[in-house]
Amino acid sequence: MSNLEPVKWDDYKVGDSAKFTKKITEEDVMKFAEVSGDYNPIHVNPEFAKTQMFGKQVAHGIISAGLISAVMGVELFGPGILYGEQTVRFVKPVFFDDILTAVATVREKFTKKDGKLKFIKCDTKVYNQNDELVTDGEGLVLVLQ
Repeated sequence: MSNLEPVKWDDYKVGDSAKFTKKITEEDVMKFAEVSGDYNPIHVNPEFAKTQMFGKQVAHGIISAGLISAVMGVELFGPGILYGEQTVRFVKPVFFDDILTAVATVREKFTKKDGKLKFIKCDTKVYNQNDELVTDGEGLVLVLQ
């Protein structure tokens, strides 16, 4: 499928899965702080972070959820969907230089309004380089075709 070819409902079945991997750098965290305005010192101040529970800076949890967006919107699906819902639970902290892998797996397909609205529900998980779950959730997309 080309990057511009719309997603089709029939192209997906329960169990289909995709992943996206990225190393989370200090630069990523600082850029996110700038974009979001979240300058909590646990994320951006190494001296402050040393005095806290983990003894070092942690990445914003929502950065891991951003990787879920990448796997849902680009790797598993693409043009022709609207990302409608995402639940998220932050299970473990993410530290600078962790390598995260977001995985989305089709769990359910269903329709509403006499089949006119087509939805795909996915399990969404993010693991660190040690294969530890750091973020857990569920996503829902509306298939437009």
